[in-house]
Amino acid sequence: MRPVIKVMRVRKSALPLPAYQTAHAAGMDLMADVEAPVTLKPGERAAIPTGVALQIPEGFEGQVRPRSGRAISEGLALVNAPGTIDADYRGEVKVLLINLGDRPIEIRPADRIAQLVVAPVARVEVREVERLEDSVRGPGGFGHTGR
Repeated sequence: MRPVIKVMRVRKSALPLPAYQTAHAAGMDLMADVEAPVTLKPGERAAIPTGVALQIPEGFEGQVRPRSGRAISEGLALVNAPGTIDADYRGEVKVLLINLGDRPIEIRPADRIAQLVVAPVARVEVREVERLEDSVRGPGGFGHTGR
């Protein structure tokens, strides 16, 4: 049985609800619920409303991820990729966009601006210890395992 996500419109809108575009898509498109185009200058960021609030089942999270087509063609990215929507958050989903390109980007009403992937969340117990078990990698960090 599939988990159910309840979706509530936060204002009157004709936008479709988040939906998968193909049979095997991992993410559902999120659309810009703006009344007029929003222009992002290079380096500028903005919180773009989607017009929806979600009720994600306990044990799951919503991951807001960039759309690869706009990322490569325009430099449109997410400031906090992936953004997390917790199961207990009930406010409007907003997408934190940034223009990493060299030209202004226009976000128009109903533009597909991000995708929503729903994933299970593992809750763990935190336990303080005096020493961690050794591993092959050890404390090696950024770039330590090669290119």
